[in-house]
Amino acid sequence: MKCLVVDDDDLSREVVKDMVESTEGLELVASCNNAMDAYNILLNEQIDIAFLDVEMPKMSGLELLESLEVLPQVVLITSHPEYAAESYEYNVTDFLVKPVAMPRLLKAVERAKRYASSGGEAKQRTIFIKTDSRLVQLNVESIYYIEALGNYVIVYTEKGRHTVLSTMKDLEKKLPVSDFIRVHRSYIVRFDKIDSIEDNFILIKDKQISIGKVYKEHLINSLNML
Repeated sequence: MKCLVVDDDDLSREVVKDMVESTEGLELVASCNNAMDAYNILLNEQIDIAFLDVEMPKMSGLELLESLEVLPQVVLITSHPEYAAESYEYNVTDFLVKPVAMPRLLKAVERAKRYASSGGEAKQRTIFIKTDSRLVQLNVESIYYIEALGNYVIVYTEKGRHTVLSTMKDLEKKLPVSDFIRVHRSYIVRFDKIDSIEDNFILIKDKQISIGKVYKEHLINSLNML
């Protein structure tokens, strides 16, 4: 896989370059210390993975993503974990926090390989949510359902629940559409967590969830039924 490394910090850039060059299956095409040079490379070269720093002068990594219509897979790198939630709005492949460790970079590369081998249809596996003034990374496969509660939503998972200041609409955008479906104005459910459906109710882990009238036809059409 052809790679581009972009970071205005010389030491950080060299560290990631060395990791890329020592990883079998990766080819370093170029490295640069600013987003404008990266922009020109991405327009003119075939790049499979861009290892991209978030904070750079003149143009940030996120601004670079906004400026391009066609993007390679992107692994964002930063010293500030608070960018994680925002970064996933850009559908990045992974998010690494400096100092980058080799095992963590290899994990990002494996994720990129799975995505590439599936024709670009690999499932998003994690999301970041802000709860109790901290960012929590959730595996989407652990989510059972999501319930609206005023200005908040409650995310129910295998290990408990998380209360998040968000709208259902905003949270729905961050979830893979192949795995989740809105079944009521107050509920989003994960397909593979549904135990049964009867009349106008879904049963998940002894929780009875109402199916809204305007959502029922879409739900039925989305089910894999015999």
